[in-house]
Amino acid sequence: MFDTVDELLRQIRLGEDSSLELKDLRYKKNQVSEPRRDDIADEFAAMANSFSGLFVFGIDDKSKTITGIPEEKIDAVETWVREICNDSIKPQLFCRIRKVQIPDTNDVERVVIRVDIPRSIFVHKSPHGYFYRIGSSKREMEPDVLARLFQQRSQARLIRFDEQIVSSAQKNTLNKKLWGKFKTPLSPSGEEEFLLKLKLLSQDEDGNVFPTVSGLLIASEKPQETLVNAFIQAVAYRGAERNAAYQIDAKDIMGPLDEQIADAYKFVEKNMRIFAIKEPARRDIPQFSMNAVFEALVNAVAHRDYSIQSSKIRVHLFANRLEIFSPGAITNTMTLDSLPLRQSARNELLTSLLARCPLNIDTYTGDRNFLMDKRGEGVPIILIESEKLSGRRPEYRLIDDSELMLTIYAANPERECED
Repeated sequence: MFDTVDELLRQIRLGEDSSLELKDLRYKKNQVSEPRRDDIADEFAAMANSFSGLFVFGIDDKSKTITGIPEEKIDAVETWVREICNDSIKPQLFCRIRKVQIPDTNDVERVVIRVDIPRSIFVHKSPHGYFYRIGSSKREMEPDVLARLFQQRSQARLIRFDEQIVSSAQKNTLNKKLWGKFKTPLSPSGEEEFLLKLKLLSQDEDGNVFPTVSGLLIASEKPQETLVNAFIQAVAYRGAERNAAYQIDAKDIMGPLDEQIADAYKFVEKNMRIFAIKEPARRDIPQFSMNAVFEALVNAVAHRDYSIQSSKIRVHLFANRLEIFSPGAITNTMTLDSLPLRQSARNELLTSLLARCPLNIDTYTGDRNFLMDKRGEGVPIILIESEKLSGRRPEYRLIDDSELMLTIYAANPERECED
């Protein structure tokens, strides 16, 4: 849409319409002071809820004068736009943000920021509610309109969130060293054709090719640059309290998902205690079953809701328990009681890719060759092996219907001695 400078200038001269919004900016020091962040979030969401469109920052919408953005403020404006898309709109809105030079009426080149907003497969909520766009203005949706849009989008949503295009990222973000492990002798020889078939890349409605959410999570070295909270926060505490004063180790675990799983596994392995008992020969008792920990980490990474951008996976290690928090409620009609008995994948593409990722943990002692198991044995392994070691069954809890928490209790050495 308006890909050349001439096309963009012609449209700017015609003024705003359903697919174009022009905004001049005001600043306080190096920060944008006007328009307000929440108002722009409403405008972005209204566009995404309606159809594809374009915002251009650095142009007066009344006079159509190209005011531009001062060079020293360009990065701050770009950050401001990116934070609006990531933090102020639910689910996160993937937009393409570009710095463009265009001439003003005196043929002086001025820098503007254009934000390409694709028509979304989701219904987005912004700070003041749900909006859609009519002409050059936004309107709040009436309940019946909102209900109808939810129904239409859910019926048309053959693409899940993990398959969604991330138009703010470039296809060369995907690293051949990371996606090459999925190639087989039957794979297409062309790289782009192969990545499209695997759905690590996808085409938008205009034929442009971008990475998908799963593509970034699996095959980019730094997915957190776009999916800001797609990492694991690991913390080890000395005692049983969540208190920074008793923190003995902490790490934000970044990178592609298979590396996150391996690094989180090693974090728990490094920080957990090992008890020794004599009977009469020495026998070491680990604080946790590492097979159970492995399954719990894989499940947390594979099934978290990546559309929730305000939360991250958290792994908290205590003297008496391990807690793993994964953003997102239980999928479909599953319940806490049915977790050991049923299978349901929120991220079908992502789980299929993890099931093809070779296991990359040297100290793993289970029978996996790949990260994920398609037989649904993960939760039973967590429950059975952990209860056998500690005498207490692990517990799953839902927190505010937006986060799944798993508690695995530590081994009881006295119980082992009695056995």
